[in-house]
Amino acid sequence: MQRTSKRSKVLYILYIAVLFVFFYLPIVVTMVFSFNSSKSLTHMTGFSFRWYERLINDGSIMKAVYVSLTVALFATVISTILGTITAIGLSKNRKIVKDVIMNINNITIMSPDIVTAIGLMILFSSIMMAKGYMTMLLAHIAFCTPYVVTAVYPKVRQLDPAIADAAMDLGATPFQALIKVIIPMLKDGIYAGILLAFTMSFDDFVISYFVTGNGVENISIIVYNMTKRTNPTINALSTIVILTIAILIVVSKLVPSVLRKHMKKLLAVAGVLLVGLAIFAGTRSGGRTLRIYNAGEYIDPELIEEFEAEYDCKVVYETFDSNESMYTKIKSGAEYDILIPSDYMIERLIKEEVLQPVNWNNIPNANGLNKEIMGMPYDPDNTYSVPYFVGTVGILYDTTIVDEKDLSEGWELLRDEKYKGQVYMYDSERDSFMIALKANGYSMNTEDYGEIEEAYRWLIEQRDSMDVVYAGDDVIDNMISGNKALAVVYSGDGAYIMAENEDMDYFEPEQGTNEWCDAMVMTKDCRDEELAEAFMNYMLDPEVAERNSVFVGYTSPVTCVADTLAATEFEGISAYVPNFGAPKNEAFGYQEMKLKQHFADLWTKVKAY
Repeated sequence: MQRTSKRSKVLYILYIAVLFVFFYLPIVVTMVFSFNSSKSLTHMTGFSFRWYERLINDGSIMKAVYVSLTVALFATVISTILGTITAIGLSKNRKIVKDVIMNINNITIMSPDIVTAIGLMILFSSIMMAKGYMTMLLAHIAFCTPYVVTAVYPKVRQLDPAIADAAMDLGATPFQALIKVIIPMLKDGIYAGILLAFTMSFDDFVISYFVTGNGVENISIIVYNMTKRTNPTINALSTIVILTIAILIVVSKLVPSVLRKHMKKLLAVAGVLLVGLAIFAGTRSGGRTLRIYNAGEYIDPELIEEFEAEYDCKVVYETFDSNESMYTKIKSGAEYDILIPSDYMIERLIKEEVLQPVNWNNIPNANGLNKEIMGMPYDPDNTYSVPYFVGTVGILYDTTIVDEKDLSEGWELLRDEKYKGQVYMYDSERDSFMIALKANGYSMNTEDYGEIEEAYRWLIEQRDSMDVVYAGDDVIDNMISGNKALAVVYSGDGAYIMAENEDMDYFEPEQGTNEWCDAMVMTKDCRDEELAEAFMNYMLDPEVAERNSVFVGYTSPVTCVADTLAATEFEGISAYVPNFGAPKNEAFGYQEMKLKQHFADLWTKVKAY
């Protein structure tokens, strides 16, 4: 019997140990790599505080921390008051009213975040409310309040209904009965509601992403956009947040009596701080403002600050994670002056009359643009678009594993069973079908359903025979670490990986590939065309373009910059000099909705295994 008891204890300890490892090992790894001297997220190369220094010097991250904290504090205070009042009020209503309200409350909690986000976004757009700090705060109050109601209401039901009457019989006013009798008896539920509300608000991403605007971003949005490229600053930020939470927990356990003794003073100080933060949040620059919407990690932030100083203006800079999410936000009513989307999305925006023509007379630096990237099919006369970065899609390969002779197979290399289990495919519907169509000798913009079916079968056969892994931006760090021999990548990502791992090389199959161009465009909602065109001209200045290209890693459309960097910063890195203009290369064209849906359905089947 004792042996069985000891065995049960050992098993229980092992179970707890496994749980702790499962939950806390990722946190420990994050904290360790926040002190890594290199950008790698998998290999330690030395101890350094460089990412903490960058974190402190990065104004956008510090601003996001401020937004997250203030919104979470305001939302917690307001939702706790509203939720507690609602819970107490429900106790005085008839059962049918209680059931209806609680069901509505539970529906709000159970609804997917994306549904709530879209609903609130449409609401704010329909009442013409400018998206920003206030819309984010209102949205957080809206989704936090139901959690407070859920936490407090069970405690209300446990109260003796006559307790308030007894307090008033003894001389208390209704308000005194509420504050001095009822609320103290509900404190456990209220504390639980406060913790839930603060956690939900501070951690929220989906709802915040859709209801914010005018450059207001919280930590979740910043971190999500930073994951587009390998950025260890995320680890530093995460470590600070983790340590702060741990310290607060320890302090709350060690000095509860001190906190209770000085609670009124602490609340008064917190109130003053909140008011001050609210006033600060409401301040706005009175000068010229330029609203820019760009992909995450796609510009050197110092260039924005220098542009602001040079033109005495304020740049409201926001980021998106994909062309599709950018399009959704634009169509929901969000207004920007400059967008920086990809070619096929520019064509769509032109067709839907979202953009206005650019006055090239105000962009003299355009004389330095590479002529080969001008006049692309999505905007033949460059009426609307000013090139920002260019590149191709190709195959990155490990020269220590892949035989150079096998490169002659082109895209079929990705189906060569010699490299089974060694392939990363880019987790992108259009890019993957582009590869399959080109491998079969077809145009990547084909509308022939028979050719599309052949491409679909090519992808299915590759999936089943090669054990491919469909990866997103995480392919960058994985290839830097040499985890696989082959990967489909954008040329700029290839250049970055090659700079970090000398064993990697890049090539573009002769069957042709996607040559893309991301460009700056001006919307019809632009409030300051002169300033917008000044920014476009500024980004094409050779010195600025060079710094931006070095920071991002993609090929500059400015000829002298691309040539200079190819011979210096990116010397020997073939991915920085993509074979732009090759005979069989194409740019993605606009897809009608029916065709787009057909591709999406087939891609779902490819991924469903």
